[in-house]
Amino acid sequence: MAVRVIDAAAAAEMVGDGATVIVGGVVSMVTPEIVLRALGQRFEQQGHPRALTLICPNRTGWIDADSPHGFEHFAHAGMVSHLITSTFSAQASPRFTQLVMDGSIDASVVPMGVLFKWLRECTARSPGLLTEVGMGTYFEPDGHAQQSGPAGSSAGGVVARSGRVAKRVCVDGIDCIFMPSIPIDVALIRGSIADTDGNISLDDEPVNGGALQMAMAARNSGGRVIAVVKALTAAGSLHPRRVQVPGMVVDAVVVDPGARQSLDAHEPAFTGELRRPHVPLPAMEMGLPKLILRRAAMELHRGDLVNLGYGMGTQLPALAREEGFLDALRFSVEHGAIGGIPCMKGAFGAHYNPSSIIDPTDLFDFYQGGGLDATILGFAQVDAAGNVNVGGAYTGSLRGPGGFVDIAHRTPLVLICGTLTSGGLEARLDGGVQIVREGRHRKFPRATAHVDLCGARAAARGQRVLVVTERCVFEVRAEGLTLIEIAPGIDVARDIAPCLDFELRTVPEPAVMPAAMYGRGPVGLLLQSTPRARRERTGS
Repeated sequence: MAVRVIDAAAAAEMVGDGATVIVGGVVSMVTPEIVLRALGQRFEQQGHPRALTLICPNRTGWIDADSPHGFEHFAHAGMVSHLITSTFSAQASPRFTQLVMDGSIDASVVPMGVLFKWLRECTARSPGLLTEVGMGTYFEPDGHAQQSGPAGSSAGGVVARSGRVAKRVCVDGIDCIFMPSIPIDVALIRGSIADTDGNISLDDEPVNGGALQMAMAARNSGGRVIAVVKALTAAGSLHPRRVQVPGMVVDAVVVDPGARQSLDAHEPAFTGELRRPHVPLPAMEMGLPKLILRRAAMELHRGDLVNLGYGMGTQLPALAREEGFLDALRFSVEHGAIGGIPCMKGAFGAHYNPSSIIDPTDLFDFYQGGGLDATILGFAQVDAAGNVNVGGAYTGSLRGPGGFVDIAHRTPLVLICGTLTSGGLEARLDGGVQIVREGRHRKFPRATAHVDLCGARAAARGQRVLVVTERCVFEVRAEGLTLIEIAPGIDVARDIAPCLDFELRTVPEPAVMPAAMYGRGPVGLLLQSTPRARRERTGS
């Protein structure tokens, strides 16, 4: 049966007041931007649709001085009443984020992987999702880590509210989080090509973005599925293996030839269309990020499957190429690409020369079960108990954890990387570290404003969690954050202890970082030579 082919304005008319709308997209990748813009324009002209519940597993939108994108099209008072998402960007969506901060939009911030897995339960029309992921973190309803306060407050406020979408339950003596299923009225997704029967291919997209899961959840709720594509082809033209969203769940198609692949220039190596024999990896300049990554890499084993978090972690491939061990590691980013080399710039989540691209729902199943060997993640705060805040309720704005909570849940080796202080920090590196000017922002409070990784639970699961900074390495132990290593030139009493808002706990004789790590060029950095033993896998 032929699918309806409509324009973006007609698609916007299909969204009614009070609808629950799920929106695909990872910043610019697989974002149905043309329909989001039409929805914003319709509201400006008609005052409809109003009071939407907006579900976005990833944030959509990017910084553009000429026009708004993504979430920013919904930045109208009264248009959205409730937002369910895993992450924000005040830079890309300033007006929309301010509506959340002001309390005009109620927000529930849910770990990204939990959101995707919850959609699977919505599709199945089961009672809901039962999970341990998030216990001990901000997402635990009514738990000790749950912060409270008015929207935008430094006590956690809006980013910490989960009670509206989840509750705490006990199953066979195990405390869990339960998210009840809800019906989805409209799914807005994007692909590359649709045939006239509505079958959707994502051949030209670096990630899937959960498009199939979103479409099926809406279809089984009796809702509508609107797919934006770049081109239309005749029915039967697509090989069935290329169809990732079947036409049976698609109600309408909007053709947008200008839909962009990512924030970077079109890259065929992101999709497997072509293979780049030499991936562009800008060399890392010598500085604190390079020093921190060098020390973190010393913990990795040959053959490790490593997740790279946004920021410093994405630069590991450049360091690995310089040191000659790039081919000894396998990389994964939570958006679905596996193998190859993750992109370091605008198209975060895309990989050059990926070996496969799978749905993020399936990949998060793998992550949450402990399938990774290691992950390199950033941080905003770490406290005395070893709890980690990746950025929520820290700077007075909103960020959300993205996939951090899911990734860190059961990964055997978690490397939390960043400087000891930030904001104007200067250091001289010459066979060691000499602090020239201390940073303005203190990152080690007695208790974090927001918990994305619970130190006590990670220690109880047998995970190894290291906090790697430019001047020392901490380990998260059952008794709390513990100093285990210092850099040459660093005095603990002068350079470390005064930067902490709690009493420093240390091993009797902290190790000293190798002085060779401070060289300007390759330093002969070696990975652990033996594959990571399976017995190191964490348990329950």
